[in-house]
This record gives sequence, C-alpha cells and structure tokens, in this order.
Amino acid sequence: MNGTEPARQKSLLEFQRRIGYEFNDPALLEEALTHSSYAHERGVPFWNERLEFLGDAVLEVLISEELFRTRPDASEGQMTRERASLVREEVLSAWGHSLGLDDLLLLGTGQRGSASENMIGDAVEALIGALYLDGGLERARNFLSRRPREAAREQLDPKSRLQILCQERNGPTPYYELLQRKGPEHDPVFIVRALLDGKELARGRGTSRKAAEQAAARTALKLIEPPKKQL
Repeated sequence: MNGTEPARQKSLLEFQRRIGYEFNDPALLEEALTHSSYAHERGVPFWNERLEFLGDAVLEVLISEELFRTRPDASEGQMTRERASLVREEVLSAWGHSLGLDDLLLLGTGQRGSASENMIGDAVEALIGALYLDGGLERARNFLSRRPREAAREQLDPKSRLQILCQERNGPTPYYELLQRKGPEHDPVFIVRALLDGKELARGRGTSRKAAEQAAARTALKLIEPPKKQL
C-alpha cells in the first residue's frame, strides 16, 4: 500500500476533516503516520521519528503555556508534575485512538493490526510536529485544544486525576500523610491518608507508600468526582 492509492487518500482526507485542518503539504501527514517498520520493509526513505522528536518539544511548550495561563496559583513544581501527567503515554495513546490513528498508521507486516500504545502515542506527537511545520504554532495549539480531556483523564493514575480535579476547582492541592507502617519487612502494609486544606478526604493502604497514596486518592475521587452522565 502507498500514499497514492484512492482508499488511502480518502481516509486521509476524512481524517483531516475530523481534526479541522487540511495540510498544505500532505507528505508531512503521510510521514507522521509512517512507522519505521513499514519504511524499512518497503524501502520508504522517511518515517515518523523525526517528527515525533519535534512534536514532543512543541507539545511540551503548548502544555506549559496552557498550565501557565490556567493555573495562576500553581507553583513550578505543581505545573511540572501536571505537565508530566498530561503528556504520559497512556494519555497520548487514548487521544490517538479517539482520532483513529490505529487504523491510519502505516506498519510493517509483523506489526499490522496490532499497533502498540507506544506507537499510537508516538504518532500523536509526530502529528503535532507535522502540524507545526505545515501551519505554525497556532495550528498545533488549535489541535491541542480539541483533545478529549475527559477521555484522557481516565487514563491517568488516581493521584494525578485528583490533583487536576482540585486545581480545576481553583482549590488547594491534595497532599498525603503516612499514618502507619506495619507488618514484617518482607510484607509491609502502609496506611496513608489524603488531605485537602488540612481536612482528611480518604485513607488508603498498600504494600508501599506509593501504592497506599494511590489507594487513598482513588477513594477520594469516588467521593468528590462528579458522577458520569448516563448515555
């Protein structure tokens, strides 16, 4: 299969309509959607790793700008942690699936039909790089603004989700306090509580402090997260 086939061209045109942008240089879009396994198998002289490198940098700038503007009371450390949570592989791959990149990504024979989450996430970054080169920073920013935030949030770990939820409500950031460590060295149990503005939200336990913090955050989310709308 190559990029000149009518079915491929039709799929790419439909994709561009979905994202609200038509490439001036369609070759950039094709490159963003070409995995190295396909390029090496078919002798294609390009694949998406260079665009991924560029897109990763553009994404970091845009997410940093968004956090700077929307989190006026957040510290540097808070914004750094939130940025890291927003560009995680799970978040990018969820976004990629929602865009249908798993069907558009050109893969080698051994990979076809089984694109990994990492491949999908990398393709999102490559696409951002292609948009930046083709239409400038504003086009990349517009694309980022259309991301499915709720779907992406579901892919985050409970602590990250709780932190983002609290910040969106312009409130303080939750923190965690170790209450107890018990059990033998080879099988310890940690008990932690999540606090918000000095008030306990929930408690959690786990075989490590980190696991206990995640458990506490998970319970806290059940208490304060808005219920999902029924379809």
